[in-house]
Amino acid sequence: MNQHSNALAHEPMIPKLQYISQQTPDRTHLQAIEEACLAGCRWVQLRVKNTTFEAYLRIARQAKEVCDQYGARLTINDNLTVAREVKAYGVHLGKEDMPAEQARRVVGNTMIIGGTANTFEDIQRLAAAKVDYIGLGPFRFTPTKEKLSPVLGLEGYQTILRKVRTAGIEVPILAIGGILLGDADALLETGVYGVAVSGLITHAPDKKRIVDQLQERLQHATITNSR
Repeated sequence: MNQHSNALAHEPMIPKLQYISQQTPDRTHLQAIEEACLAGCRWVQLRVKNTTFEAYLRIARQAKEVCDQYGARLTINDNLTVAREVKAYGVHLGKEDMPAEQARRVVGNTMIIGGTANTFEDIQRLAAAKVDYIGLGPFRFTPTKEKLSPVLGLEGYQTILRKVRTAGIEVPILAIGGILLGDADALLETGVYGVAVSGLITHAPDKKRIVDQLQERLQHATITNSR
């Protein structure tokens, strides 16, 4: 049993901060994931594009070992088969991936399912499919994603989250896409549950400071919204 084995027992089912892995010229996905875990991230999405199934599976197995070592949860982007093979905590499905309803029939309640949204209609569809969380974005332009959906900006989040509240939809919604530390407070005020970030942590000289500051903002928003 590793030193972090009980860490997940005290975390909510959907943490408020998700790190999305990113490979750079000087670090692999696995190195980036370990650095994020060292900095305090406890929810990681492995997002590998343009590779073979075998390569994705190999990286996912190693990523699961890293996350287990630090008491972090691993979600696999796009590939339900890889997620099942490595016994990941969850799978994240993009708008062009397997429908969430189909994924739920396959995995039941053995893992969480997340979906990508760009509009209120996307959120309605995913909520009806009973996903566990929704990544809504992009907030601004981000070079980490191909086929980028229309940028929402702060006003887009405000408009969509108002509709979400009116419709009584309670699925946790994470803001995603080019988010910087200074954006967190304003985004959380729109009513989003949390944030998913990639480059903000990957490229940070002091990753722990960034993670700590993000966690502080997320915790403050939780306390404020509960009053």
